[in-house]
Amino acid sequence: MEKTQYSLENPFQTKADPGATSGSGIYDDALKLGKELIEKPFLGGGEDRIRVQHSKNRMTVWERIKVLTDKEPNITYQNWGPNLDGASIITGILNIDGRDVAVYGHDFTLRAGSMDATNGSKLARLIMMAGEHGIPLIGMNDSAGAYVPAGVGGLDGYSEAFTALRKISGVVPSIMLMFGFNAGGGAYLPRQGSFMIQCENTFFGLTGPGVVKSVLGEDISADDLGGPKVHGQSGVVDLVTNDELGSLRTAIRLLSYLPDNNKSNAPFYPTSDALDRFIYEEDILFRKTFNSPTGMNTPFDITLYLQQICDHGEFFELQPQRARNIVTAFGRIGGHVVGFLANNSAVSSGQIDIGASRKGTRFVRFCNLYNIPMVFIEDTTGFLPGRDQEHNGIVLEGRKLLDSIIDLRTPRLTLIIRNAFGGAYATFNSYFTGASAVFALPTARIAVMGPAGKEYVYKDEISAIQKEYLANVKSGMSEKEAITLRDTKLAQVSQKYEKELMNPKEALSLGSVSSIILPGFTRKVLAKNLNFLMSKYTPAPMSGPQREFE
Repeated sequence: MEKTQYSLENPFQTKADPGATSGSGIYDDALKLGKELIEKPFLGGGEDRIRVQHSKNRMTVWERIKVLTDKEPNITYQNWGPNLDGASIITGILNIDGRDVAVYGHDFTLRAGSMDATNGSKLARLIMMAGEHGIPLIGMNDSAGAYVPAGVGGLDGYSEAFTALRKISGVVPSIMLMFGFNAGGGAYLPRQGSFMIQCENTFFGLTGPGVVKSVLGEDISADDLGGPKVHGQSGVVDLVTNDELGSLRTAIRLLSYLPDNNKSNAPFYPTSDALDRFIYEEDILFRKTFNSPTGMNTPFDITLYLQQICDHGEFFELQPQRARNIVTAFGRIGGHVVGFLANNSAVSSGQIDIGASRKGTRFVRFCNLYNIPMVFIEDTTGFLPGRDQEHNGIVLEGRKLLDSIIDLRTPRLTLIIRNAFGGAYATFNSYFTGASAVFALPTARIAVMGPAGKEYVYKDEISAIQKEYLANVKSGMSEKEAITLRDTKLAQVSQKYEKELMNPKEALSLGSVSSIILPGFTRKVLAKNLNFLMSKYTPAPMSGPQREFE
């Protein structure tokens, strides 16, 4: 990755006009004061503090802004009160790839970017402005928390900012970047954002390791307490990057998939990737998977399939560090942004557990809020059973996933690749939960139960085979020969179950599946249906009653 270039000069600071004349009148004194006030935010805490920031391999807030845009920022609320009140946060409007974006960033060179009542109000004003004007928000968090000498004022500042960010949730999308060492309110504030990005060698949490040591007597490093490896696994952060530059560029890329607000569609980018091309790689992927020795039980990484159907193979995965048995990602098909929710059989057979349910629920609800159509790619044997799952609430979390899918109002397509059993089939965007269209590959196995279902469907036949086995042993047939005969007949029953019930025929005949797609043509079919559905869809904020459970 490109190495960050540091400098003591602010990239946005304008040089003084060498031709300007200095005077001593009231007007000239006012001009001098005005220039000083304009330049103050760009100077930050001075060269010494900037050097300290660079020594930690961190950018200044102005250098971070420069990565986001090469256009001159429109900086708002340059308030500098007594004792630097209000100075430790920079707020403004940036032009990022032709779009207006509200941006705030803590200036760690001033009072460690801490919060007081003044800059809390300043931050809240920017956040509310973003909501009122319908523009996205990017927050660059690098703060030690509330400014202790400010007393309760710092807490009031956080309360005001908390409230403002909650008010715009669901109105405009927001991306929160975590830099440096953040604690207390500095951790709570950004998590109200739509997405969080954390880079290596950073920390955020309710308290730091020192407090944990003094209160609980527990020795723990900052990285093990609140580093990216912790938050990436828990889902507190959505993306982890190597460094600050990676975080900033990831934010720009993520922004390209997001709409300005809940009244608009995500940006449409015409594509040169033909929609009607036959995808040989897709056919090869499935042929090698299902013709392998393990046959229909062969796992494969679903992201290999996403590459085949997205424009130019590009997609943007969210929360890739956790619950890999389900994949959430943004991509484009025919220029339209879509949200993918895909079972991933490469991890835990694609079974849906508590982590996968939570991950999927949050993503579906985001797409619902911001008018993003969805494509569900189904290949799961069901919800994960077991004591741990039941004790930790799989029924509740699985129900939340189902509810989010039922509530989804945007166009939504389902493609069943292989397994679609029982409650998982009923949950995963079937026609009867509101799907716009449901398609299946010929390899789809849609049934009430998986292979174990033969024990119920062919109960009498299996019982007769077992009785025959006991009779053969009793009549003098060798144990080995009797077992071979029994297992051969049981295998025939299994094959019969697979052939008669583990396929898409019944679902197709009932209209539960609208049509079968041959591998290689799924991009074409999905794009055709998506173009039609989006041509009839009018983006608008959510309306109607809100449900008791999220």
